[in-house]
Amino acid sequence: MTRRAGQAPDSATLEDFFAGVPLGVAVLARVREALVDAEPLDVRTSRSQVALRRRRGFAWLWRPDRYLERPGAPVVLSFALGRGATSPRLKQVSQVSRRHWMHHLEVRDLAEIDEEVVGWLREAAARAG
Repeated sequence: MTRRAGQAPDSATLEDFFAGVPLGVAVLARVREALVDAEPLDVRTSRSQVALRRRRGFAWLWRPDRYLERPGAPVVLSFALGRGATSPRLKQVSQVSRRHWMHHLEVRDLAEIDEEVVGWLREAAARAG
């Protein structure tokens, strides 16, 4: 389902996706608040992830407990950049094509969505059109 940033997301869909993981809803709210200057944004919820998009996707929230036997965090924030960011905070960085790098940040606390992460997300949103 697609919603513009100015509209409330379908709370039932988000609640279903993040059932038992309230941190996920809080992280999404913090990310959307931090990217208010990058509007319009689309938020799309599927069975596997919550995607943030402009012309194309640039950030995704997903629940590792659905895919991993021993998840390290309740929520993972993944984002795409045109370079490989280096930080010990990032769980994994993969170059998926010549000009496309995927970054994965395990989120255990809302405070982890700080200015460094917001900077990466703004960079990712700008690349997404």
